[in-house]
Amino acid sequence: MARAHGTYLLVYLALLLLLGATILSAQFELGVWNPVLNLAIATVKAGLIAWVFMHLRESSGLVRLFAVAVLFWLFALFALSLADWLTRTPPAPA
Repeated sequence: MARAHGTYLLVYLALLLLLGATILSAQFELGVWNPVLNLAIATVKAGLIAWVFMHLRESSGLVRLFAVAVLFWLFALFALSLADWLTRTPPAPA
């Protein structure tokens, strides 16, 4: 039980550190790298939450496989939406 509390405390501190990194990255103008950095930080935070608080680390292989399948499906939907958006022509000026 004490080990679980220690793990939760470490994840909590890591999430706070990543929150600070997100806030700090918003203070700097990095051009196109701002969204890339913020999405990377958000991905790490979501991964920590799924791994520890959703108990994926203690789950069976089948549950982990379905979690990866959900991420793959989400990636496919985003890729298809991005492909649609990139192929649209801008409206003519009025």
